[in-house]
Amino acid sequence: MADHTHALSFGAAASDYDRFRPTYPQEAVRWALDGLSDSAQVVDLGAGTGILTRVVRALGHQVRPVEPDPGMRAQLDAATPDVTALAGNAESMPLPDGSADAVLVGQAYHWFDKERAHAEVARVLRPGGTFAPIWNVRDEQAASWVVELSRIAGIRDNSADLLKQVTGFGPAFGPMEVAQFAHRTLLTPEELLGMLHTRSYWLTASGEERDEVDRKARNLLASHPDLAGRETFELPYRTLAFRARRR
Repeated sequence: MADHTHALSFGAAASDYDRFRPTYPQEAVRWALDGLSDSAQVVDLGAGTGILTRVVRALGHQVRPVEPDPGMRAQLDAATPDVTALAGNAESMPLPDGSADAVLVGQAYHWFDKERAHAEVARVLRPGGTFAPIWNVRDEQAASWVVELSRIAGIRDNSADLLKQVTGFGPAFGPMEVAQFAHRTLLTPEELLGMLHTRSYWLTASGEERDEVDRKARNLLASHPDLAGRETFELPYRTLAFRARRR
């Protein structure tokens, strides 16, 4: 994986990551796995704490999570009964050739060394198998306060960048398809702050920078008319899903 400092910054906050990060809409995962039988063998690559793993299992598929961070693997194992995450990364998975019907990636594809990862995913997939990266992206067009939140936390709606940058997965794969799905999560003010504390920007920031993010976020929660005085509110997302078949 590229940029290991940020990619491996999440383990220290694994419990909060699992609690506060949004799940994935089932319709997006169904689309990614379209055409696969219920008994399909699915790899969740860069599985983190198992948020995507649990959605795939709820749809009836067998899942083998692969995750490089030991803290994230421990949280996945604790939160996901009867599943043990494998130590590995996108460039080196501890799996046999042609052993998977699909490889899914939730929120992690941008950390990969793309050329090496594409070759490794192709090795693990059977011919005709599916490779599908998925992202939950905050929808800044759906609510004005999300734009301000992104500015405060050093994050933004990067869906346009993803649509431009993710154009294919190399010669081992056929044409890529793209789909988008509306998604929302219900949060309390403290849960929103908890979610910000799982971002790589916050995790790798100095103490002063963290305090400044928290101060501005609390001010937004107290002052924006869509948020002030509310016990809960919806954070809108767009879920972007990309898929291609192994040749």
